[in-house]
Amino acid sequence: MSQARDHHHGHRTNRQPTRRPDPASWAASLDQSRCGAYIAVVVTAVTTSLVALLVFLGDAGMSWLPLLAVGPALAAATCRPWGVLRIGILATGLGAVLGTQTGEPLHQLAVTLAALSAVTLASALASLLRGRRERVLAAVRSVAETAQNALLRPVPATVGPFQVAVRYSAAAAEARIGGDLYALVPTPYGVRLIVGDVRGKGLPAVGTTALVLGVFREAAYDEPDLLDVVERIERSLTRNLGPDDFVTAVVAGYPEPGRMEIVNCGHAPPLLVSGSTAVTAIEPTHPAPPLGLRSLVVRRPSLQVLPFADGDQLLLYTDGVTEARDCGRAFYPLAERVVRHACDEPSRTLAALHDDLLAHVGGRLHDDAALLLLRKPAAADPAAAPPMAAEAP
Repeated sequence: MSQARDHHHGHRTNRQPTRRPDPASWAASLDQSRCGAYIAVVVTAVTTSLVALLVFLGDAGMSWLPLLAVGPALAAATCRPWGVLRIGILATGLGAVLGTQTGEPLHQLAVTLAALSAVTLASALASLLRGRRERVLAAVRSVAETAQNALLRPVPATVGPFQVAVRYSAAAAEARIGGDLYALVPTPYGVRLIVGDVRGKGLPAVGTTALVLGVFREAAYDEPDLLDVVERIERSLTRNLGPDDFVTAVVAGYPEPGRMEIVNCGHAPPLLVSGSTAVTAIEPTHPAPPLGLRSLVVRRPSLQVLPFADGDQLLLYTDGVTEARDCGRAFYPLAERVVRHACDEPSRTLAALHDDLLAHVGGRLHDDAALLLLRKPAAADPAAAPPMAAEAP
């Protein structure tokens, strides 16, 4: 059962060291290559032995010899070109020996050996092309991982007065980046964050993600008013997006103790977790359109202010979470499951929610899913950490 690629950001600093290849990953890749080569050799040996037995004991004689081509054909999927050639030469040589010992006509034996040689050469070429494609795919995945580190930067376990955790899963099994976005930055005006969902998939969605996050990180540090941050993003999207493109997003800020500001632009409402049992969906008082569609309506987004006390938590997410369905087509009950899994450690809470979400859908997500959880620890809370200094984006 295939699972979505999960990116879990734990406690890290903003400045990341240069990434090096993971020895465990290289070892796993090498083990898989060796395993494939061993399988090819074993199957070749079994096939060769079976053909030899049929040639000597059966009445069909040469009619069984073409089965020797199974060896190089299978090796093309698992071995390197030289390995394919060695297996093919072995099969061709064995065919020549068997054909000579059974006294088959020379022209028929020549045709069979020519067919084995042709299959061997074609299999070696296929192995060569497969190796080139694998190297290209590895390079593309490396670029994708670099893009992920540049766009969806790792989030520290503590930012300002908050404990923070993030879970991001792309629906595609090999994807590093989907259409969801998030960012959290300390600024002179308090901690500010965004969680959003870009319409569409693929490279256009990645480009829009880069645009939104770049404008947000700059505007969040420059603009005193949270609504002006949203307005900066809106103006940039209006200039750069097509008429049918848009981004749903929630932008939030914590300008002073006990005060949380939220601007919702067509996105799923955040969940406020008070204590361990009370979960409230923060519905917008004046619904606003998604970012990029402001020209279609007159109303501007409104700023909601809500109290945010010690011990409170705020969960922001994308529709890939709430619209995930089980085998009975039932949506994932996020608010109910938050109550079940909420604890004093955001990373543990999101880990439990993520596992529960995968169990709900049967192991594979069909849309990108992002979760970002903030918790305001009490002053006496052992988990509380000293505030992180604000840094320029």
